[in-house]
Amino acid sequence: MPTPFRPASLFLIVSYLLISALPFFPLLQGQAVDKSYHLLAMEVLSWLGCWALLQKPRWFHYLLLPAFFALPTEIYLRLYFGQGISTHHLGIMVETSPKEAMEFLGNKVWLLLLIIIAVIAWWWSLLKIARAHHHWNWQHRSRWLVLAAFVVGLGLWFYGEQIGVAEKPASASASTSASDADEEDDEDDDSSASASASASANASANASADSMSNWIKSLKKQLPLLPYWAQIPYDEEIYIRTWPFGLSLRAADFWNERDYLSRLSEKSRAFRFQAHLDGNPELPQTVIMVIGESSRFDRWSLNGYERDTNPLLKQESNLVSFSDVVTAVSATRLSVPIIVSRKPAAQSLKAGFSEKSFLTAFKEAGFKTYWLSNQMSFGQFDTPTSVFAKEADVTQFLNLGGFTNSSNLDQVLLEPMANAMRDPAPKKLIVLHTLGNHWNYSHRHPAAFDKWKPSLYGVANPAYTDLKNKQALNNSYDNSILYTDWMLSEVIQKLKTSQQITSLLFISDHGQTLYDGSCNLAFHGHNTQYEFHVPAFVWYSDAYQEQFPNKIIQLRLHQKARLSTENVFHSLLDMANIRYPDEKLEWSILSQKLKAHIRYVDSYGWTDYDNATFKGDCREVMDKKTPLTQEK
Repeated sequence: MPTPFRPASLFLIVSYLLISALPFFPLLQGQAVDKSYHLLAMEVLSWLGCWALLQKPRWFHYLLLPAFFALPTEIYLRLYFGQGISTHHLGIMVETSPKEAMEFLGNKVWLLLLIIIAVIAWWWSLLKIARAHHHWNWQHRSRWLVLAAFVVGLGLWFYGEQIGVAEKPASASASTSASDADEEDDEDDDSSASASASASANASANASADSMSNWIKSLKKQLPLLPYWAQIPYDEEIYIRTWPFGLSLRAADFWNERDYLSRLSEKSRAFRFQAHLDGNPELPQTVIMVIGESSRFDRWSLNGYERDTNPLLKQESNLVSFSDVVTAVSATRLSVPIIVSRKPAAQSLKAGFSEKSFLTAFKEAGFKTYWLSNQMSFGQFDTPTSVFAKEADVTQFLNLGGFTNSSNLDQVLLEPMANAMRDPAPKKLIVLHTLGNHWNYSHRHPAAFDKWKPSLYGVANPAYTDLKNKQALNNSYDNSILYTDWMLSEVIQKLKTSQQITSLLFISDHGQTLYDGSCNLAFHGHNTQYEFHVPAFVWYSDAYQEQFPNKIIQLRLHQKARLSTENVFHSLLDMANIRYPDEKLEWSILSQKLKAHIRYVDSYGWTDYDNATFKGDCREVMDKKTPLTQEK
């Protein structure tokens, strides 16, 4: 038998093949792998380049140690959540404290330790083989040919990136499918506003990397474009999926996101509200702020919907639901900053904000603050929210899946919330950022809440653009609202058992369009009333009512007032009885000074929602006058 194929050598090569095969794991689950041949080609070329450059497995095996440690996590995420390690997951790993990790893992921590020991043993055994066996050392002169080919390829790629690539002649171009235009990744919010703001954020984040020296700029004017046939078919979105090489890009993306977050935070680093508590600082009080996701007003039976989607919340006598609340933008990354800070609606498309959020105001007033999230921490749509989340004394991101894929249900927030309530600090603000009713709706609830059928529950990859699924899609959405009702009721029950003064404010970041009537639109980013009109309510304990009777009177008087997400910041601080020099009680729903304000929404410019018509079954919001021009 040839020496390279002895058991030890085979063990080495098979181990490397298994690691490289991770991107094709979905095949074992009966799912397709997007652009599999391109992905496979990139993996083969990467291994060739790495082996040719370092020549001996004993040298590059050290570089594979992070991949071996990441391997169990990658398999776990792919098995249970349908995706691999992302920038968000790296953020959780790096920023989760040992205490938080122990709370999350519970009894599973011993299994984790066994896995770590097994991985180390596996990696160490391969290292011993690589040191003792020289069969896979690349000694042949072909190594130099491969290195030369890579140098030429890198040169062509760099030339094309810096100078440009000529377009393929129209006559030779293959016809392209228009289907891609109809596919939405919808990792969070694929509206045009979100895309433009994301582009602005990325441009800011990569400004230093994209800047060219003067001599390259001058060369661009003098040198010809690279012929289209010489273009290197490198695709970063595909390469980042490769194993183990794509991990380096994911790590780089994570550090870039951290740097971008740091620079956004720098804008408001010195900002102070000068807030203080008006009352006894030792009197125990817990305030809960729940930020919902993709929930629309008219699908809550609490607000008149014919289906009983809120059987539990409607039993709460101390709950005040508001009938006329709008969000400025139907995109989470742009809407949440308006909810948590004093950022004006008409500035929501601009990246960053020079002030901090209500978290800092609460901290200044002596509250211990928590941000508990079932959303993502880093990424194209999420970092702007993380800027504010990081202001909290305790920040936990608990979403191990994603937005469109299977993920943790919102009940994952209940135990961390209970832990926060048990904290000895007398005053606490706990923010719960839920995944709520985000697509895929059937992934937002367990089987017990699959009430209205036919639904999409159990369907692996439903075709949401197919109108044949209209009924099932709507049923699944209502089922997710039913689960949200249970989740919020559980939060309230925990507050009821507390001996403290407790209160809760809930609001959704935006709504959804759901093929209403003859409308052929679904999800969000479509400028419809269904996306701007959101549910919101306040719940208060009996102890809170005894302490602040006048606030409750005003709360009920303003139940039908014209409100927006801009009211949240001012109302939440007033709810906790926090005062600050430039406060605006005319924006608080608990104050007798409340006044109506212009409610701008992102619809063909800044449209005055209260001076608009609603067009067709889609109820597209159209300003009766000329909308204000938007600044980005």
